[in-house]
Amino acid sequence: MNAQAEQLKLVVAISSRALFDLSESHGVYQQQGIEAYCKYQIDHEEDLLEPGEAFPLVRKLLALNEQFEGRVKVEVVLMSRNSADTGLRIFNSIQHYKLSISRAAFTGGGTPFAYAAALGAHLFLSADADDVRRALDAGMAAATLVAGDRPKAQDPGAADKPQLRIAFDGDAVLFSDDAERVYREQGLTAFEASEKAAAKQPLPGGPFKRFLQVLHQMQVLAPSGAAPIRTALCTARGAPAHERVIRTLREWNIRIDEALFLGGMDKAAFLKAFGADIFFDDQRGHCESASQHVPTGHVPHGVANT
Repeated sequence: MNAQAEQLKLVVAISSRALFDLSESHGVYQQQGIEAYCKYQIDHEEDLLEPGEAFPLVRKLLALNEQFEGRVKVEVVLMSRNSADTGLRIFNSIQHYKLSISRAAFTGGGTPFAYAAALGAHLFLSADADDVRRALDAGMAAATLVAGDRPKAQDPGAADKPQLRIAFDGDAVLFSDDAERVYREQGLTAFEASEKAAAKQPLPGGPFKRFLQVLHQMQVLAPSGAAPIRTALCTARGAPAHERVIRTLREWNIRIDEALFLGGMDKAAFLKAFGADIFFDDQRGHCESASQHVPTGHVPHGVANT
């Protein structure tokens, strides 16, 4: 094992409302206030919480530690607006499900994203859109989990060496929103002409570039014959706007396993076929469609969100 493999680490910060279904207690907070909420959580601290939107993803992330045989360390850190007192119920549930989560920040109502940065998180997942926007503004990959009308997440436990599948939109997620701005301001014809003219000019990186880089580094260190992680680009771009994307990834020295250039087609069916454990997109409409089939994170970044 070499020194580089020993040092490679992936840190994912996740809010308690993304990890567990806290809709009932959150409803108490919204309708009755903080005191009633605190009492409710303490009164129910022995009651186990049901899995939330991101629970299966966390299972697979933590399972990577065994699959990489010590080459990579994957850490999931809990971020919560609860106090330590009201957060006891959350840790009880973590222990019940045997999730290897030991680090947590309970902020007593304050925004937790600053602690995610201090912990070196490569990705921040939350149910709070304001926290996500602050994290993105600070340069961190971040997304708001979108609740979809899918069968509710259960807890069968991690499958035997499950493959983690992550899909990304391109513009304003992996790449900057420069090209997207041309499309919105001048239309499809101008966008395609602009991208064809700039085909050999790499796109600037977007908020998820660093996260994808770490995933690629992990894939390089995967045990021989194993593929614990599979990535996909799922973009509304089509020819001739595809070439610049391919050349950009080549310039970044990043391998992406699958690339779907859909030319404006709805992404949902393709993401279902890919079997994404999570999909990241900057456009709310795409996220709502995709969330009916796969876990989805809305990235409120770029011109589509201004």
